[in-house]
Amino acid sequence: MSTSTTNAPVRVRIAPSPTGEPHVGTAYIALFNYLFAKKHNGTFILRIEDTDATRSTPEFETKVLDALKWCGLEWSEGPDIGGPYGPYRQSDRKDMYQPYAQQLLDKGHAFRCFCTPERLEQMRNAQRAEGKQPKYDGLCLHLSAEEVTAKMAAGENSVVRLKIPTEGSCDFTDGVYGDVSIPWDSVDMQVLIKGDGMPTYHMANVIDDHLMKITHVARGEEWLASVPKHILLYRYFGWDEPVFMHLSLMRNADKSKLSKRKNPTSISYYSALGYMPEALMNFLGLFFIQIAEGEELMTMQELSEKFDPDNLSKSGAIFDIQKLDWLNGRWLREKLSEEEFAARVLTWAMENDRLKEGLKLSQSRITKLGELPDLAGFLLKSDLGLEPSAFAKVKSTPEEILEILETVQPDLEKIFEWNVETIEAELRAIADRMGKKLKVVLAPLFVAVSGSSRSLPLFDSMAILGRSVVRQRLKVAAKVVASMVGSGK
Repeated sequence: MSTSTTNAPVRVRIAPSPTGEPHVGTAYIALFNYLFAKKHNGTFILRIEDTDATRSTPEFETKVLDALKWCGLEWSEGPDIGGPYGPYRQSDRKDMYQPYAQQLLDKGHAFRCFCTPERLEQMRNAQRAEGKQPKYDGLCLHLSAEEVTAKMAAGENSVVRLKIPTEGSCDFTDGVYGDVSIPWDSVDMQVLIKGDGMPTYHMANVIDDHLMKITHVARGEEWLASVPKHILLYRYFGWDEPVFMHLSLMRNADKSKLSKRKNPTSISYYSALGYMPEALMNFLGLFFIQIAEGEELMTMQELSEKFDPDNLSKSGAIFDIQKLDWLNGRWLREKLSEEEFAARVLTWAMENDRLKEGLKLSQSRITKLGELPDLAGFLLKSDLGLEPSAFAKVKSTPEEILEILETVQPDLEKIFEWNVETIEAELRAIADRMGKKLKVVLAPLFVAVSGSSRSLPLFDSMAILGRSVVRQRLKVAAKVVASMVGSGK
C-alpha cells in the first residue's frame, strides 16, 4: 500500500516526551514527518506527550522545542504557537480523555482493574519463571457491575484496561513493512487510564491523533507491536485509522541500538561540538532518499524534492559518525562564504553563553590574555585528546579514579535541572555516599572535564558545557583510566 493512501489533507505530527535531552532519533523521526508533509503539501504538527508526570519537566520541553528549531524544522501547529486543534500539550488536555474512557467502559470495550502493584509484580515474576511473556492475566475482567461499584465505593484504587479479542489476529498494512499480522493472544490488556487519572501514552496518543485529524502516523519501529492496541481503540470508537509507517531504528555500525550509554545521542551534543544543523539534517535525510554517489550534499529543499516515502529501507539506518563528520566538513567548506563562516563560529561560541561565562570565570585567573586558550579552551574543544598522563597529578590510584568516574556518570543523570547548584549538591552527595572527601572525588573530574588539573571552577564548567558533553567526557575518561588499571601507570 502506498504511504499516501488517504483522501483527507495530509496531517502528520511529531510527539516527543519531555523526559530527557532531545535525542537525534527524535530529529530523525521529526525530519521524516516534516519532509512527508512538504511532499504532500500537508501540515506538520508538534505535540508534547507529557503523560509521564514524574519524568516530564518544563526544562526538557524547552530543550525539545529549541533542539528541533535548531535543526531547522518548522511546525504549523504546536504548544508554542497554538493552532485549531489545541492544546498541544497532553497535560493540558487531561480532562478530554475521561469521557472517552467512560465510553469504552459503557460499551464493554474496557474494564476497571483493582490489582495492586504487588499482585501484578508477583504475577509477572511467575509468568517469567514459566518462560511466558509477562502480561495481565485478566483477574478483574470478570468482576460484576455490583463488585466494581462496591470496590469504587470503598475507595479502592483502580485503572482502566483495554479488552483484547481472545481469538484471531490483528492484520494491517504498514507503509514500510507491508502486510503485518499480530496474534491477539500476544497483545496485553493495556492500561488506558492510570490510577492518578492521567491517560497512558496509548490512550492519549490515539485520541489526540483522531481529534487533531492526523492522517499518517510515522514513528520508530519499536512501536510496531503496539499497533494492535491502537487499531483496537480506533475500531472501538468507530473512527477511521490513520496510515501507519514504522521507520527502522537508527543503529550503530555493529547494528546495536543507538543509546546514550554507548555514544552521544543528544542533539545538544552535536550542537555544542559545532556541527551545522544543515549537515545533521542532510545526514539524517539521506536515509529517506535514493541518490547516486556524489549527490550527498543536500539542502532541506533538495531533500524534500528527492524524498521517497514509498521506497524506504527496512534494513536500519546506520548512524555513521565518520560520514556525518565528512558531510559537516563539506558544508563548512563548500556552503558558507567567509563572512557566513565567521558569523557561524561566533554564534556557536556564544551558544548557551559558553564563551561569555567562560571569560567571566577566566578574568580573575589570568595575568595576560594569551593564557586564555590554555585555561578556557576546553569549553570549545570537541575532543580533549585525553591521555593517561593527564591524571598524573591526581593522588588516587587508577582503580579509585575509575570507581569515582563510574559512580558519578549515572548519578549525574538523576539531576533534573542542570545548573551549578544542582551539580554541586549532587557531587557532594556522591562524595558522602562513597565515604570520600569531596576533593578526592573532584580531582579526577577536573581532568575528565577539562583535560587538566588546573582549570576553571569545576561546577561552573560542567554547567557551561552541558549535560550531554559532560556525559561523553566522563565516558571517554573512564575508558582512558580503565586502560591504566593494572598497567602500573
